[in-house]
Amino acid sequence: MADQDSGAAPADETVTTKSEATVDGPSLMVSAQYIKDLSVEVPGAPTIYSLMKNNQPDVSVHIDVNVQPLQDKTYEVALVVKADCKLDGQVAFLVELSYGGVFTLTASNEQVEPMLLIECPRLLFPFARNIVADATRDAGFPPVLLSPVDFLALYNQQKENQQKPSSDA
Repeated sequence: MADQDSGAAPADETVTTKSEATVDGPSLMVSAQYIKDLSVEVPGAPTIYSLMKNNQPDVSVHIDVNVQPLQDKTYEVALVVKADCKLDGQVAFLVELSYGGVFTLTASNEQVEPMLLIECPRLLFPFARNIVADATRDAGFPPVLLSPVDFLALYNQQKENQQKPSSDA
């Protein structure tokens, strides 16, 4: 029997698969995700629950993003969510969550800030949303379901606000 070419690579040749190939452009790696701080307060319990039957709740939510450099190309990004609910002028509940992640970036200097303030919070948000919903439900209230956040629009708005004072001078 003759040895025929089966199309397979010879043993001494290196074959690079797509998973081993280097990717051009920015990359982001999530090293960890965690609850940094979670606080749930129901100052008017238990009487506040009786007010829920006859009053429409007034819920306000504030979301912020904090970035802290850790090492070269490694950053902690924290999504800070504060939600409060009032019923008939009384505080029903307060929820404060700081949900963090450790991210390693490989990007050019001009790409780092958008990745930290847009992409990283976008990855953290679904987890933070779930924690806030569970916390309010576990406190005896209907779950607060945070609406999706357009972090790109928030980033662009922040950039515009930073440019306004300098253009007035």
